[in-house]
Amino acid sequence: MSLAQTRSRLLGAIFGASLALGAVAAHADTPPNVLVVAQSIDDAVSFDPAEGFELTTVQSFNNLYQRLVQTNRDDATKIEPALASAWEAGADGKSLTLALDGKAAFASGNPVRPEDVIFSLSRAVKLNKAPAFILNELGWTAETVDKAIEKIDDSHVKLTWSADVGPAFALAILTAPIASVVDEKVVAAAVKDGDFGNDWLKTHSAGSGAFVIATYTAHEALVLQANKRAPGGAPKLENVIIRNVPDVGARRLLIEQGDADIARGLSADQIDALTKVKGVKVLAVPSARTDYLLINSKANATLGNPAFWEAARYLVDYEGIAKDLLRGQSQVHQAFLPVGFPGALTDTPFKLDVEKAKKILADAKIAVPVKVEFPVFNDQPFLSIAQSLQSTFAKAGIDLDIQPGVASDIYAKGRSGNYQVTLRYWIPDYFDPHSNASAFAINKDNSANTVAKQAGWVIPKLTDETLAAVKEQDPAKRATLYQDLQREVQKSSPYVFILQGSDQVVLRDNLKGYKQGLNADQVYYDRVEK
Repeated sequence: MSLAQTRSRLLGAIFGASLALGAVAAHADTPPNVLVVAQSIDDAVSFDPAEGFELTTVQSFNNLYQRLVQTNRDDATKIEPALASAWEAGADGKSLTLALDGKAAFASGNPVRPEDVIFSLSRAVKLNKAPAFILNELGWTAETVDKAIEKIDDSHVKLTWSADVGPAFALAILTAPIASVVDEKVVAAAVKDGDFGNDWLKTHSAGSGAFVIATYTAHEALVLQANKRAPGGAPKLENVIIRNVPDVGARRLLIEQGDADIARGLSADQIDALTKVKGVKVLAVPSARTDYLLINSKANATLGNPAFWEAARYLVDYEGIAKDLLRGQSQVHQAFLPVGFPGALTDTPFKLDVEKAKKILADAKIAVPVKVEFPVFNDQPFLSIAQSLQSTFAKAGIDLDIQPGVASDIYAKGRSGNYQVTLRYWIPDYFDPHSNASAFAINKDNSANTVAKQAGWVIPKLTDETLAAVKEQDPAKRATLYQDLQREVQKSSPYVFILQGSDQVVLRDNLKGYKQGLNADQVYYDRVEK
């Protein structure tokens, strides 16, 4: 079947009359060889692993690509072979020689070669998109990366780094989505104006994962097709359709009536109702996602005042949001490392205290009332959280002007600094404390694409402390250093950490083999069957 025929057949299956959002009237089981997922995909910016940095794209990468090494599906602390069948650390502690699996091939049929590894990692650094700072942690830059990745022979590649980190940390970095290996021969043919194939890979794939992108229509659907050549074996199902359903009520109706096999992002009320519905089951998955307020310290003098940051910490109804509003979908968490990561703080020093916040603002001579632009994802639970924040901040004279928008647009505003205060979430890129610490506690000179830079927060001293923590080889001492970093960020920073998520995914009860792990990229469709 041609790609055009596949597109026509699959899109017809999901956009037919039985799935029209305004008129889902009768039960209509999904096709037996197709998995239909209902969620919002409005956040998707790019399916190029060197650029994609949003929940939808990150969740797709383990299904489209492989890396040299990967985290274990059941235990993210364990690193295991993927495209590399074995590896050996150099005596100096600053290199790795990896042996490639000689049987591995891309979906195109091309074998996975050292040249593909070199091309993939080098292009990711040189493109310098949002996630590039992850590979920069090894000291790799556009000027140095070519010398850092070397072909030894047709089955071995050697990686070296200048950063003062050990092989264990380097392996953790290599599990991140940005380290996905792409098919150089396929991507090179799509290069335009020296873009390393980035424009083409925004909507296509060139990997060795269990699936390939059959078609992607922004704000409508992502359609994945089984890769029969997948090194781990062909998937159980022929296709996965991830349908954009912005309305959470429509998602519930689709899963309840059997028009979708999986639904994500439902409200607590909808989850409660679905627990009583025959034919569906609710899967509660611990998540490393942290939800936080991001304050643009460069937007104006008020938002750049540390007193405003401090007051904001006492204007959040943490318990009300977690226990009453979200009910089981999140827990109160007030530090940048999620529970489950070494060194994570679990204490919650802040609570809703409007009078204390008022005094902090008054002592700092911050005039109120003040109106603050507040762009927010037009999706749950973010809108509900935003409304709670709007209510409590108003009690101290701070008017949060909620501006709902498509997630991809909200991301763009944050990355460009075109916002005042926004509600965001962070998901670790690899299972190591530095994944989050590097985002929130590194910004020496605005040269790295970190969250701190987006906040306009220049922190040379904290940056040095964070770089010292990643160098520490003793696990206990390292955990203590990260605890100290979290306390410094808690004390004064343009972030207010609020929650740690717990993903509630609704599945039809005839599904078997679905797997989702602690990290956001640990979503696996290859073993799903009906």
